[in-house]
Amino acid sequence: MADYVLARKSRNIASSAVHVLLNILLGMGAVLLTVFSGNPALGIILVLMSKWRVFAVRSRYLLINIKSNLVDIIVGLSIVMLTYYSSIARTFDQPLDFVYMGVYMAIYIVWLLFIKPMSSEKANLVQSLIAVFLGVSASILISATLDPIVSVFLAFLVGYAACRHVLVQTEEENFGLTTLVCGLVFAEVAWLSHSWEIIYSFGDSGIRIPQCAIILTIFAFVYNYARQAMVRYREDFRFKDIVGPIIFAVLLIGIIVIFFSRPAFNIY
Repeated sequence: MADYVLARKSRNIASSAVHVLLNILLGMGAVLLTVFSGNPALGIILVLMSKWRVFAVRSRYLLINIKSNLVDIIVGLSIVMLTYYSSIARTFDQPLDFVYMGVYMAIYIVWLLFIKPMSSEKANLVQSLIAVFLGVSASILISATLDPIVSVFLAFLVGYAACRHVLVQTEEENFGLTTLVCGLVFAEVAWLSHSWEIIYSFGDSGIRIPQCAIILTIFAFVYNYARQAMVRYREDFRFKDIVGPIIFAVLLIGIIVIFFSRPAFNIY
C-alpha cells in the first residue's frame, strides 16, 4: 500500500512537472514563432493547437466548449498579435529588443501557470479584466490594417466573453441578455472611438496601449461591481450603493480623455 501511494505521488509530481513545462514551452513558442517568422499565423496556430481538447468533441458540444474557453483563447491570441505589432519595426540586433520580447513571454507564461488555473469569483473577474485589456488592445491595432467592422466585432466578442466568464460562475441562470448587452456596449465604444483612436507608446519599446482598452477595462470593472450590488441587495438596492465607484470611474475616464488624448502614436 505504501508503495502504491508513493508511486501515485511520483506520477502526480511528474505529470505536474510536464504540465508546467508544456505551458512554459507554449508561452515561449507562441512569442518566438511570431517574432522570427515575422507573421502572427504560426503563433496563432500554436495557441489554437494547445486548445485541441476544445475542438475534439461532438459538434453539439463544440459551441459550448468554445464559449467556455473564449477568455483563455482571447488572451493567447492577443499576446501573439501584440507581439507581432511590437516586433514589426525591430531588427533584434540590440539586447533590449530581446528584453521586450521576453516581457510578452513572461506575461503569457504567468497567465498560463498562475492566473488561468484560479477559479474563485475574484479570480474570474481578474481573468476577465485581463482579457478585456489585452483583447481590446489587439483588436484596435488590428483595425489599423483591416476594415473597422473587424475591430467592432472583435470588441463585441471580448465584451461578451469577459461578461460570460464572470456570470457563468454565479448562481444566475439566465444571463444571455446581460452578456449580449455588455458585448454591444463594447462594440459601440469601439465604433465611436474608431475615428480618433489614441494609442500610447513607450519610447522604443514597441509596446502600444490603446486608450479604448483602458476605458473599457474600467467600464468592465464598474459594470461587474454594479451587477454584484444589484444581486446582493435585490429589492433593497439603491443607486447610492454604486454611486461611489461610478463617479470615480467617470472622473478617471474624464481625466484620461481630457488630459491624455494627445497621442504619442496614432494609427490613423
